Amino acid sequence: MNSKYFQKKQSNLKGKVLWFTGLSGSGKSTIAIELESILRNENIQAKILDGDVLRTGLNNNLGFSEEDRTENIRRTAEVAKMFSDSGIIVIVAFITPTQAMRDLARSIIGNEFIVEVYINSSLKICEKRDVKGLYLKARKGEINNFTGINSPFEVPIRTDIEIDTERETIEVCLIKLIDFLAKKNVISY
Repeated sequence: MNSKYFQKKQSNLKGKVLWFTGLSGSGKSTIAIELESILRNENIQAKILDGDVLRTGLNNNLGFSEEDRTENIRRTAEVAKMFSDSGIIVIVAFITPTQAMRDLARSIIGNEFIVEVYINSSLKICEKRDVKGLYLKARKGEINNFTGINSPFEVPIRTDIEIDTERETIEVCLIKLIDFLAKKNVISY
């Protein structure tokens, strides 16, 4: 095999981490799944790291205290960085409730390799979309430290793009996100 071919292919790899933050039920996972599908259909390597999924595996020993949430973000940022370093677009769908946690992820991944995407929807709408019944359980006191109910969510101070899933359809949100990513040279189409 010609090693020049592999060197050229390797040098063209450009990974990024798209870090989706927002309340539970805001649409982070829905948009992540759709975006991953679109990217893969365009032969762009993409991988989702979803908060719910990682909490059943890699982070299954963590609870929802401030310390455990921070460790959850730290581990996830490290994994996202490894995928990104190998040229994959990583879509992280995590509530990431505080600015300090988002800053931690950014410091691990690096400013030039992360795109913070605020998936914005009001608490009222997120509660209406609550297919798992988590908000109801939190309101009844059955879940402690649930973001938006008995644990705060800090609206991002600086985000690269805000996607409003309350007022816009998923299709419109995806178009806005893809256009933004193209303008930032994360993807090309």
